[in-house]
Formats: sequence, structure tokens, C-alpha cells
Amino acid sequence: MKQERKLLFIGLLLFVQMGIVRILAQFPVFIEGYYSNGLYPIISKGFRYALGWLPFSFGDVMYVALIVLALREIFGLFKNRFKTIKLFLLRTLALASIVYFAFHLLWGMNYYRLPLHEAIGIENDYTTDELVNITEKLIAKSNALHAQLSSNDSLPVSYKEVYPQMYPEQSRRVKSAIYANTLQGYASLKPQFPKLNYPPKSVKTSLLSYPLSIMGYSGYLNPITNEAHINGMMPTHRFPVVSCHEMAHQLGFAKENEANFIAVMATLNNEDKFFQYSGSIFALRYCLNDLYRRDAEVAARFRESVTPGILANYQQSRDFWDAMDNPLEPFFKLFYSNYLKANNQPDGIKSYSYMVALLVNYNKAFPETF
Repeated sequence: MKQERKLLFIGLLLFVQMGIVRILAQFPVFIEGYYSNGLYPIISKGFRYALGWLPFSFGDVMYVALIVLALREIFGLFKNRFKTIKLFLLRTLALASIVYFAFHLLWGMNYYRLPLHEAIGIENDYTTDELVNITEKLIAKSNALHAQLSSNDSLPVSYKEVYPQMYPEQSRRVKSAIYANTLQGYASLKPQFPKLNYPPKSVKTSLLSYPLSIMGYSGYLNPITNEAHINGMMPTHRFPVVSCHEMAHQLGFAKENEANFIAVMATLNNEDKFFQYSGSIFALRYCLNDLYRRDAEVAARFRESVTPGILANYQQSRDFWDAMDNPLEPFFKLFYSNYLKANNQPDGIKSYSYMVALLVNYNKAFPETF
């Protein structure tokens, strides 16, 4: 009985926490100053120092262990013919309360910080002419990078060709080298963004890459262990930009659109041409898609000027995700979209298009970047 009262007390704290988070969310300046640039960097660096050196993902192992324990509890519930249903529900509520607390303390409050465009002093709106301008620049940059990295303008860029000395016998080293090289791009950004002080590194190929592929995810940040995870099965031209994206999450930029923007900046400012290519064609795809919504005729004309090898890289990504299609994927996407909406991204997955606004206005402020 004493145990049940204790579990009930912890569980009911969930609703108190939800109220506190909702109140704090109304004060983004406070969160920006005292959490995102105060407490969180200490927490984040602490976890990266503690777990970054491990050659495997502690977070992945933790998730698997939790799933096994959950299945055991459910099995026990059925075995006992639901006689322990009350205790099961109390334990579940208490666990939800603890996880909610850990999530927001260790990372989740970053969802309620100041919008990135306000933090860096740029606008968040743009004209079609401004979109056309950056799209033209990205096409020129992407085409030039492709010419440097591929021997044939019709072939996709591959790290097999970019890093021939490490492939195929040491292909795992290529991924490790890419993860390590992300630090250089972030270091180059520090003069413009002093807050992007990344070290130490904690980026790993996920042990759960196949489940991630089935769910349609390129990577994820474990908010409890602060480890960045990369889907090791996706096309390799995506590795640099996805690595930088997950690192942006580690630095406290929780919103997907903002992490996308920072990933593009980190790749374009990297000395490695493969990184620049990965970020450039990633940004170009978003800009072309946005331009199609505004002026399909102009977008179609621009697409014709894109090097065929770049389109081949896009096709690689489409083929990979098409091969992973399954009946459950729409449910995963719906769940994730609702998760984004619940965490201060009201447009859900569609909020990713905000990245284009950041790109356009950053180009106006720093035109030499693109």
C-alpha cells in the first residue's frame, strides 16, 4: 500500500510538471538566457564527456533494455490475468512522470527558447525574387562542387570516390572520419555564432539503423544521454549534413527547421568539399521545393540547370526510402508530426520549410556564404 501511494504521488507530479512547462514556455527570453545558454550547456557537455568516448551507443542499449523490460511487464500482466493492473498502471504513470521530468531538464526545454531568426537578428519572411536569388546561387555552388568530386557529371557523388584510400576495406573508418570532421565546420562558424562551441564529440552510427530506416528517420538525438545517432544505412552523401543536424540538436537547437539551417551552415563552412556538397544539395532541394510552390514554371527551368549527377544523388535517397516503405510508416510520421506540434512546432513536419526563410535572410546578411 505504501508503495502504491508513493507511485501515485510521483505519477501525479506529471500533471504539475506539465503546468510548469506550459507557464515557462511563455517566457522564451528567460529560457534562452537561463536554460539554453545557462544550465543546458553544462548538462550537454557533461554527458558528451561521459559517453562520447564509448564506441557504441549507450542510448540505443538503454532503449532496447527499456523495451525488453516493458514487454516483460506486459507479459506478467497477462500471465496474472490482469490481477496486478492497478500496480501496472501506477508504475506506468510514475515512469511517464520521471521520463517527462528527465526529458525537459536534460534537453526538452530548448523547444521553448527564442526563435533562431530573433536570436541572430535576421528576418523570417522573404520574397519570391529573394528565393530565386539564393536558389541560383545554390545551383551554381552545387554544380561546381559536383564537378570537383565526381569524374562524370551524370554520376552521383559517392564517398567511395571521394575517400578511395579508406574504401572498401575500411569503410567504417570513413563514417568515423566524417563524424570527426563535423567539428571543423562548427569551429569555422564560431566567429559568427559564438554559441556553437561543440566539443567534445558524441556522434555515433546507431545500433538501431534498420528500425530507424523502417520509421523513415535519418538520425536522432537521445535527449537523455545526449548522444547523436546517425542512420548508417542511408546514402552516404547524406552523412555530413545529418551529422551536423544532430550536432545542432546537441547544442540546444531543438527545432528541426533550425537544426537543418545550422547543419547547412556547418557543412558549407567546412573545408571538406564532400561536406560542402552534402549541405549545398540539401539546401538546394528545400529551395527548389519551395520555389515550385510559388512559381512552378521558374522552378522547372531551374531544375534543368542542375547537374544530372546531383539529381542522381536525390534519386538515391528516394530509392532508399521507397525500399523502406511499410504499412506502419504513416503512423510513425503522424506520431512524429504530433510530437513536433506538442513541442512548440505548430506546423508539425511542415515546419521544416521555415529553414528556407532562415537561408534566404542569412544570404541577405552574409551573401559571401553561398
